[in-house]
Amino acid sequence: MADKKKKDSKESKFAYKKKSAWEIFSNEQIKKSYEFCNDYKKFLDAAKTEREAVDYINQKAKNAGKKIIINKDKSAAIIVPGKKNISQGVRIVISHIDSPRLDLKQIPLYEEGSCNVALFETHYYGGIKKFQWVVIPLSLHGVVVKKDGKKISFSIGEKETDPIFSVPDLLPHLSHKVQNKKKIDEAIAGESLDILVGSQPAKGDFSEKIKTAILDKLNKDFGISEEDFISAELEAVPSFKARDLGFDRSLIAAYGQDDRVCAYTSFKAIMDLKNPEYTSIALFVDKEEIGSEGNTTAQVSTFLRSIIRHLDKNIDVDSVMLNSKVISADVNAAVTPNYLEVFELKNASTLGNGVVMSKFTGHGGKYSANDASAEYVSEIRTILNKEKIPWQTAELGKVDNGGGGTVAKYFSRLGMEVIDLGPAVMSMHSPYEVTSKVDVYASYLAYKAFLKG
Repeated sequence: MADKKKKDSKESKFAYKKKSAWEIFSNEQIKKSYEFCNDYKKFLDAAKTEREAVDYINQKAKNAGKKIIINKDKSAAIIVPGKKNISQGVRIVISHIDSPRLDLKQIPLYEEGSCNVALFETHYYGGIKKFQWVVIPLSLHGVVVKKDGKKISFSIGEKETDPIFSVPDLLPHLSHKVQNKKKIDEAIAGESLDILVGSQPAKGDFSEKIKTAILDKLNKDFGISEEDFISAELEAVPSFKARDLGFDRSLIAAYGQDDRVCAYTSFKAIMDLKNPEYTSIALFVDKEEIGSEGNTTAQVSTFLRSIIRHLDKNIDVDSVMLNSKVISADVNAAVTPNYLEVFELKNASTLGNGVVMSKFTGHGGKYSANDASAEYVSEIRTILNKEKIPWQTAELGKVDNGGGGTVAKYFSRLGMEVIDLGPAVMSMHSPYEVTSKVDVYASYLAYKAFLKG
C-alpha cells in the first residue's frame, strides 16, 4: 500500500519547486564550477582586506586593458562601454569588499607586566560573535602612514614562515564564574579582544621592557614608531587559507566570503564581458558591514555620478540613473542544519540550489529595506530562466527573528531598479564561512547574463 500511495502522489503542474544546481548543471558545467573556484580561492587568500581587493582587481583589470576607476584605494569601478547610448541607462553590479574583523586601536600597544606579555588593543569591525575570534590564528594586514607621509604596507601571518597572532582565552577550569554563567554575547567582552604580539623583554633599565622590545623590533623592521600607529589602518583577520570542504570537495571554507564571493564573481563576469547592449559597470565598495558610512561606500553617489560624467560630460546624470538597473551582489543566509528553527524553510536559501534572489532585505516589517518591484523581479527571473542558471528565492530568517541589510537601498534612492542577488553562505560573519561551488559559479553566470543585456 505504501508504494502505491507514493506512486499515485502527484503535484500540480503549476506548483513551484526549488531545483538543485547539481541537477540543472551538466557534468561539464559542474566541472567548470570546480575549476572556477580554484582561482576564487586564490583571490580569497590574496585579498583579505578592502585595500588588497582593490589592488588585485586593479592589477588584473589593467593587465586585460579594462577601464577602471579607483576611489581612495578602497573602492573601484570597472566599465565596459555598451552599444546603446548611455542616456538609456547603465547596468551595474555592485558588491562590497569589506568583511568583519578586528581593527587595531589608534594607540594599540601595551605591556601586561603581571603576565609577561605585550598586546595590541582592538576594536571589532562589523557584526561578529566575539567568542569566535579568540584562540584562532590571526594575521595583520593594512597600512601605516608615517609622519613623513611614507606608507608602509603590512601583511604578516599569511606565509608559513610568518609569525601569527591570537586573542587568548580562559581555560575551562577557571571560566565557570567569569564566563560560563554569562549570556553568550557577554562571555567575551569587546575590550578583551586584545591580541598577543610578544613576550621577550628588552635588556636594560626600562619601565616596560617587553613593550620596548616590540617597539624596537617594529622600528628596525619597518621604520615605524608608536606615534605612527595613530595614522594607520591595521586589521587582524583569520590567517586560515581558503580550503575545499567535504569528502566530495563541493564546498569552500574561507574567511571573508561575505561579500568577496560576489566581488570575485562580478569581477570575473565583467572581465569576460564583450559588446554588451548597455554600458556595464562592476562597482566594488567599502564599509558595508558598518552601515556604508564614509567616502568609499555605496552611499557616496558622488563617485557614481563622476563615473557617469566620465563617460559623457554633457549627460543628464539623474536621467541616466532613472533609466539604470542594478544588481546588489550580496549573499543570503544558507539554512543551518543545527538551527532550523530560525528559518522559514519555504522562503530560505540552501547550499547547492543556485544564486539567491532576495526581493527585499531589512528586518521586522521590512524596515530599512529595498523592496524590488514585481516587474523587476520578473525581469531578473526571466534572464535566469532563459540562460538556464539555477536560482532560488529567500529572505533572511523568520520575520521577527532578525534580518539584515545590503547596499541595495542606497541605489534605489537614486531611482534605479535594484534587487539583491548572490549565493547562500553558511556560518556567515564567522572567521570561516562556507559556500557551494555550484552556487559560486551560478552567481558568475547570473551577473554576466545581466550585464550582457
